[in-house]
Amino acid sequence: MRLRALLDTDALGLKLLGGEDELDRTVRGVMTTDLRDPSRYLAGGELVLTGLAWRRDAADSEPFVRILVQAGVVALAAGEAELGDVPDDLVVACARHRLPLFAVHESVAFATITEHVVRQVSGERAGDLAAVVDRHRRMMTSGPAGGGPDVVLDLLGSDLDLRAWVLSPTGRLIAGPKIGGPALPAEACAKLAAEHLAAARTGRRGPHRLILGTTTYSLFPIRSSGRSPQASRDVRETVLSDWLLAVEADAGDWAEERLDLLHGVTQLIAVERDRRDAARTVRRRLAQEILELVQTGAAPAEIAARLRVAAPVLLPGLGAAPHWQVVVARVEWDDAEIEAGPVAQSLLEEILVDPLATGPEPSDRIAVAHTGDEAIALVPLPAVSTEHDGSETGVLADALLTSIRTPLSSGLDDDGRVTLGVSAAVHSAEGLRGALEEARHARRVAAARPGRVCAAGHQELASHVLLLPFVPDDVRRAFTARLLDPLRDYDRRHRAELIPTLEAFLECDGSWTRCASRLHLHVNTLRYRVGRIEQLTSRDLSRLEDKLDFFLALRMS
Repeated sequence: MRLRALLDTDALGLKLLGGEDELDRTVRGVMTTDLRDPSRYLAGGELVLTGLAWRRDAADSEPFVRILVQAGVVALAAGEAELGDVPDDLVVACARHRLPLFAVHESVAFATITEHVVRQVSGERAGDLAAVVDRHRRMMTSGPAGGGPDVVLDLLGSDLDLRAWVLSPTGRLIAGPKIGGPALPAEACAKLAAEHLAAARTGRRGPHRLILGTTTYSLFPIRSSGRSPQASRDVRETVLSDWLLAVEADAGDWAEERLDLLHGVTQLIAVERDRRDAARTVRRRLAQEILELVQTGAAPAEIAARLRVAAPVLLPGLGAAPHWQVVVARVEWDDAEIEAGPVAQSLLEEILVDPLATGPEPSDRIAVAHTGDEAIALVPLPAVSTEHDGSETGVLADALLTSIRTPLSSGLDDDGRVTLGVSAAVHSAEGLRGALEEARHARRVAAARPGRVCAAGHQELASHVLLLPFVPDDVRRAFTARLLDPLRDYDRRHRAELIPTLEAFLECDGSWTRCASRLHLHVNTLRYRVGRIEQLTSRDLSRLEDKLDFFLALRMS
């Protein structure tokens, strides 16, 4: 569609501020951004919508416009909700670069403009998409309760007889049809997400197909509106954050028009994704402010004041100040110049959503900042209770790891790692700095473990496992070789099972009867083996120091 058609559409409420001679330019997509440099997400031909949050002063307009023009953007539309009138410096910059500039009235949502462009562009390829989009737009005008991905999925079911689900990269079910059969099991969600991530890493073009049991699913990637697969310099920048649409059908024999239809639907869902991401801006800002106060050693009273501001935003309606936990995440890629902080931030915002949470915005209790290569989440807890086994409720490292390991391992392939650290809950500003350091220590413990996805919690920091990962490799090898190599050599020659005997003896706290019973040995046989261990190593297993040395050697081997 042409820019002139947008201006002629009264419902969009656009006002032309410059570029009247360029209105015959063709719009091929739309993107909403407040990044200072959105070039990595631009493919050319877009109408860019911005709320101007990137603008700090007049000097920012010229470089922003220059970046858009170099990326092939056809026009810029600036919202009036943030600053009132569009700044004169932006008008001048757009005129200098011959970039058409529109003002968007504060009463018009960016989602309305995006959906109009998607409907017009896609309508030429698939006539039935226009009806779906139009119905979706009308339903969304009733407010958040009437819109969202669920509406699009219901329309797919009623209009096209297709059952579909929107999934996160970790396999969390974001939206699904309200009617039309049983829910998609969590195990199936994880497998679909894993297949999607694996296919994305290989560069295969969607839709991807996966057969689970007797059912075939087609997987369509959902990317930020206006971004094409080639817009990102490296797929690893977005592979851990892009949603996917799983359709219960085999798209391999679909006509081109039907494929275009589903790709158009993913753009509609991307609008909702962008809206949710925009809603996180305030929470990210709060987290960043609190993090800076904590790291710079600000007074507890100042941090407490910011926490009081954050609590109503993250937990609406909560009377008393909540407890807080800190979660630290890091994403690392081999041989890749990727800014890891934003990648970890998007991923952490996703994985901290309670998989059992209900409602349209389950992510509104998460505030995540990033600094350097790590992301830091401030997680509010309405209350902290102690279970009957003595453990506290809240974010648990083991639970996080279980929920994300399978799908993310596919997305990380053989060149990436995700490590997480979780602090204990604290109830005051004074404890927040300690919680941050605790979470960072736990993440370093997780990073020392093998595997693509690792996590550690605060409970492990009171154990020897805090120390073992930081023993230098050469010291570790020398220590274990001195104690265990003589036993391994003897076992290899005589099949004597001295190493298993040593492990069982230590696990039984040196009890002869319990150890003999566990190994199904006579006590005299056990005494012979332990004597052989002491003889080969010149150690005495009745001494605490020697027991401890053997224990650590086994843990480090």
